[in-house]
Amino acid sequence: MGLLFYYLCISILSPMFDSLTEKLDRAFKMLKGQGTITEVNVSETLKEIRKALIDADVNYKIAKEFTDTVKEKALGRSVLTAVSPGQLMVKITHEELTALMGGGESTIPLTANPTIILMSGLQGSGKTTFSAKLANYFKNKKGKKPLLVACDVYRPAAIQQLRTLGEQLGVEVFSDENEKKPVNIARAALKQAQINENTVVIIDTAGRLAVDEQMMNEIAELKKALNPQEILFVVDAMTGQDAVNTAKAFNDKLDFDGVVLTKMDGDTRGGAALSIRSVVNKPIKFVGTGEKADAMDVFYPTRMADRILGMGDIVSLVEKAQEQFDEVETKKLQRKLAKNQFDYNDFLSQLQQIKKMGNIKDIASMLPGMGNAVKDADIDEKSFKHIEAIIQSMTPQERSHPEVLNGNRKKRIAIGSGTNIQEVNRLIKQFEDMHKMMKLMNNKSAMAGMMKMMGKMPGGGR
Repeated sequence: MGLLFYYLCISILSPMFDSLTEKLDRAFKMLKGQGTITEVNVSETLKEIRKALIDADVNYKIAKEFTDTVKEKALGRSVLTAVSPGQLMVKITHEELTALMGGGESTIPLTANPTIILMSGLQGSGKTTFSAKLANYFKNKKGKKPLLVACDVYRPAAIQQLRTLGEQLGVEVFSDENEKKPVNIARAALKQAQINENTVVIIDTAGRLAVDEQMMNEIAELKKALNPQEILFVVDAMTGQDAVNTAKAFNDKLDFDGVVLTKMDGDTRGGAALSIRSVVNKPIKFVGTGEKADAMDVFYPTRMADRILGMGDIVSLVEKAQEQFDEVETKKLQRKLAKNQFDYNDFLSQLQQIKKMGNIKDIASMLPGMGNAVKDADIDEKSFKHIEAIIQSMTPQERSHPEVLNGNRKKRIAIGSGTNIQEVNRLIKQFEDMHKMMKLMNNKSAMAGMMKMMGKMPGGGR
C-alpha cells in the first residue's frame, strides 16, 4: 500500500508546516561540508532557524530559547563520517522540537465512571464540532458509550448542531432548551448518564467572540459543580499567536488539562502548536484536521517534529491506512500484481480507498519528501473527480483491458467524462507508469533500487 500511495501522490498530485519545513531545510544546508559544528559555522544556521520559527508565528522569546538550547547541545559535536553536519543539526533540532511540544503523547485518563470532560474555548474555535468528534473517537476507537451535553444556552444553533452531529454518529445528546442555567443542564445530564450507563460525558459549553468575565465565571462555575476529570481547551490553530494568549487566559482561570488544536489542515503557520505548550505548560492532546467525524488525531510530538522537518509521518499514515484498507481487497490486489494484471478497476479502487483516509493534502504530507512537493498544489477530494469520471466513462472491457484503448475510444471517453483528450492521455500515461512500478514491486532487486532512490529524496534520507 505504501509505495502505491506514494506513487499516486507523486503522479497525480499544504499542510500547516510546509513553509516552516522549507525554511528549516534551507538553514540546515548551510552546514554542508563542515567537519565539526562550531560557533562560527552554526551561527548563520541558528539565525535562519530562529527566523523561520518567528515567521511561523512562534513567540519570539520561545524561538530564542529554542535556538539557544539547540546551540548549546550542538557546539563542539564532532560529525561522524557517515553523518553530515546538517544531518546532525536535524537530529538535535528534532529532539528539541519534540521536547518543545511535550515530548510524548498525552491521553485522557478514563478513571471515573462516567468520565466527565468539560470543553472550553472561544466561539468559532470548532468546540462543538470537536466535541462530536471526541464522542465518535471514544465510541469507535475506545469502545465507550459517550453522552454529549449541549450547555451553550446562548446559541440555539449550537444545540441543534450538536443534536444533528449526534444523530449522524449514533451518539446520544442531552439538551434542555427551556433551562437557561448551564449548571442545571449539566447536572441533569449526569443523572441521565447514570440511568443510561454512559461511560463518558462530554459537555459542550458556550463561547464568546473574545475572553470576557461572564464566560470565565460561567465555565468556572461548571468546573466547581461537576468536578470534571478532564478540561480541554479548544483553539483554532489558524489564529496563530492569539491562540497562545487565549490559552493563557483560560488556563489562568480554569487550570485546564490539555489543549485541542482545530483546523490544523488549514493555511496556518504552525506557531500555536510550537508555543502553547511552553506558555501554559499543558500538553496538546488532540488535533482536528478536517470537517469529517473522524478527522482528528491524537497529538504525537515526535511525529509532528518529523513532519516539520520534512521526514514525513509514516506511522500515522500506516495507522490511517489500516483503518480504511480492506484486507481481503488488498490480498486480491496482491494476487493480481503477481500475475501482472493491474487494471483501471484496481486503480480506481485504490484511489477511492485513499480518499477515505482523510484530507488528501494532509495524507500526502506524511510521506517523506512530499511536504514541499505538494505545498502549492490545489489538492482535495475534488482533485480526483476528473480521474474518476474518466475511468467511469470507460466500458468494462476498457477498464479490464487497457491495451484496447485507441484514438476513437479516447475521444468517446473524453466526451463522456466532460474532459478533453489531453486529460485522458495524461491519465493513461499515469496508469502506464504505475503499471511499470507494479512490475518493479514484484522484482526484489529492482525494488531495492527504488527504495534506495526514495531514500535520497528530500527528507527521505535524513
